[in-house]
Amino acid sequence: MSDNRPTETHVLYNARCPVCRAEIDHYRSYAEARGLPLVFHDLGTRDLASWGIDEDAAARRLHVRQGGRVLSGVDAFLALWRAMPRYRWLARIVALPGLRLLAHQVYERVLAPRLYARHVARMHRLRPDHTA
Repeated sequence: MSDNRPTETHVLYNARCPVCRAEIDHYRSYAEARGLPLVFHDLGTRDLASWGIDEDAAARRLHVRQGGRVLSGVDAFLALWRAMPRYRWLARIVALPGLRLLAHQVYERVLAPRLYARHVARMHRLRPDHTA
């Protein structure tokens, strides 16, 4: 007997990052309204051992687990977008060879490092032993 249900897509994101949280909240609302098999996990509330990464690595980029595979960065976004009918067109376009490489370079060299640097600064400010 085969199970025809779609594979659950698990999304691991940094809820402490306002940009990340806003984007994921949008995707979560979309998925919940349509009953899509997407599960969203804040890295601050998860045991990351099952993801095979530590908190620092998790905070550096988006991660998606689908069918036992953990994807990160642009590949994670592509998996997430493919799991949502409204965004499948975006996944098809970004997955084109030249655009995928460009998206990867922009995400890995510009966007992810900037968001991570802001995260580190935010966590530094929130540390109880931090003195101004």
